[in-house]
Amino acid sequence: MLLRMTIHAFGPPYGAGRVPPHPDPVLACPLPYHRMALTTGRHQSWRPIAGTGVVLFGAVFLMVVLMAASEIAAAVLDRPADADGIHTWGGIGDTALALLSVAVVMPVVFLAARWVQRRPAGTVSSVAGRLRWRWLGMCLALALPLAAGSIGVFALLPASGGGDTGTEEVNWVGLPSFLLGLAMVCVLVPFQAAAEEYAFRGWLVQAVGAWFRSPWIAVLPQSLLFAAAHGWGTPWGFADLTVFGLVMGLLTIRTGGLEAAIALHLLNNLLAMGIAAGIAGALESDETAADMDWVAAAVDIPVILLYAAVVLWMARRRRVAAVSEAGLPPYGYGVFPAGHLAGGAPAGPPGGVPPFPTAAWGAASGPRPGPHGPAGRLPAPGGQDPAAEHSPPGTPPPAQGPPGGRTPSGNGETPNAT
Repeated sequence: MLLRMTIHAFGPPYGAGRVPPHPDPVLACPLPYHRMALTTGRHQSWRPIAGTGVVLFGAVFLMVVLMAASEIAAAVLDRPADADGIHTWGGIGDTALALLSVAVVMPVVFLAARWVQRRPAGTVSSVAGRLRWRWLGMCLALALPLAAGSIGVFALLPASGGGDTGTEEVNWVGLPSFLLGLAMVCVLVPFQAAAEEYAFRGWLVQAVGAWFRSPWIAVLPQSLLFAAAHGWGTPWGFADLTVFGLVMGLLTIRTGGLEAAIALHLLNNLLAMGIAAGIAGALESDETAADMDWVAAAVDIPVILLYAAVVLWMARRRRVAAVSEAGLPPYGYGVFPAGHLAGGAPAGPPGGVPPFPTAAWGAASGPRPGPHGPAGRLPAPGGQDPAAEHSPPGTPPPAQGPPGGRTPSGNGETPNAT
């Protein structure tokens, strides 16, 4: 009975095998952002592929459900239809529907991380396991003047496409429509911009990073896919979007989270669409960043690089964590060190995350830390050394050497008494 109580409280004794892992074991070693899929030690080569399939299927499914619900509601309310027979809600309504169809990707990413990769959903946000709101606010403050300045320069520079593109008449939409459109933009654009970052700089970077250590390999695929997802407009637009995806991917890894990328993406979309809300017909336009000309790209790319440089400087100054913190799991859960199992079999996780020490506990690496006694023995309930229970009364406790299993002389021998 006492043995069962002891095992229940402290875990099985050595050689009794491995206890099923805890749902959220503590991280075994520091990891950069693109390797956070290895957080819990449950990584297997098929999980990123299966998770990517879940993200794609889930996003498409939710988009179809959203569009079907919109069509049903529009038919019931007798909304007008366009040339393709699709019901419309006007410029503001159609834009809101488009933003929502992108925003639904974010919860799907969280579910894929939690259900498929068996790790906390917050590890997609940053190495801290959550969105670092204070750092996000700092990045927003840094991005605001740069985004506003670039839009101001765009307005002053002539278009390079020829024709009457630069002489189109701009009409004020009216105060009520502007306020309604601005409110819609302010509510939905943060979710749309964040969803794109979670999908590309978040999920895709960590999915590739689960296989490859190099951050360059992790960020290259998502930058090209990010540009392709906006459609093919002009070579300059595709190049600008590719540079944005590449720089934001590297910035995400160097700062340990999505906050910097979300900040610039959010403000770029928020300011551009906020201005469009005040111009008649601007929200109905099908133009995206993929359609920009070389003049706009020549302005936007330096702004992206300048923002990245300032954010990296601020991150070093503020000592923003770029890798996760390491810790020891409670006894009986998580990742055990090599040699802990019976027969000395390695107990590292299948994903290749190294165990804590590679040497056997109590040998050259010293006594095992944690809830065990100083000599690596399982303590009795209440913290008393089990060996002391059978010692004669008045017997002093055994002497304990310094950490590391070395004697004060440092050479493994007891120093001579003086």
